[in-house]
Amino acid sequence: MKYFFSLLFSLSVCYAIAQQSLPAGQNYYNDTNVGIVYNKELSFDFRLLTPRSFAFGVNIGELKSYDRTRFYNFEFGDIRHPQEYRQSFDFQFGPSNRVSRAFIYGKQNSAFVLRAGIGEKRYFSEKAKTRGLAIGMSYQLGANIGLVKPYYLEVLRSRDPGSGSTQFYVSEERYSDANENIFLDLSRIIGAASFSKGLNELAIMPGFHAKAAAHFDWGAFDELVKAFEAGIQVDVYFKDLPIMIESPEVPHLQNSPIFLNLYLNLQLGKRW
Repeated sequence: MKYFFSLLFSLSVCYAIAQQSLPAGQNYYNDTNVGIVYNKELSFDFRLLTPRSFAFGVNIGELKSYDRTRFYNFEFGDIRHPQEYRQSFDFQFGPSNRVSRAFIYGKQNSAFVLRAGIGEKRYFSEKAKTRGLAIGMSYQLGANIGLVKPYYLEVLRSRDPGSGSTQFYVSEERYSDANENIFLDLSRIIGAASFSKGLNELAIMPGFHAKAAAHFDWGAFDELVKAFEAGIQVDVYFKDLPIMIESPEVPHLQNSPIFLNLYLNLQLGKRW
């Protein structure tokens, strides 16, 4: 019995010395059975939003505890009006047999956004401790930089408008009050111009956003991040985002400074 207590005491002393000798920030197993403790997390987002929008982002996280991670998010995505619909006439023009591109009727600007925010992930499921499916939620607040690019169409114009000539040419034009009668005339539209057209005419519109989502993480304490989210997002700007044309010719189109979207997000990354 004396030797048993001596061995037990020696093991206890060795364990205490080993714990004190661990370098600060090093991964280790602790006595609460929560698995390996990581300090940092880097993950990438691949999000699909309503209506037919996308976003790609990166998250830089700090694990505050086994069930709470604070992160900084940076992402790029597009913004679409709920009434944007692509259509095509499969039109060929002139001897060049130019084939028309699909276009969106009544659109005057394309909109994109850079988002930067701070948020947290919180796990409610105890399965995080056993490397199972951890269930929780994530939420985020942040700032937006909206990028508005003019939307160009290829339209037909008469070479001699006053003479009633049937000679036409293709003109790449953005919407204005002066060309509204042509820009909204389906018989004059060939299709959308190249995406690069108008990139040198970007306008900036500031705003902010908020997100909240149900978060599902397969192995919350694995080295690899493998998570899925289903949530809701709101983007708010300080004035209407001029995506669609507001005109008596298209009376049901109206712009707004607020965009409410549902989304699905795949998150992949690494912890260390």
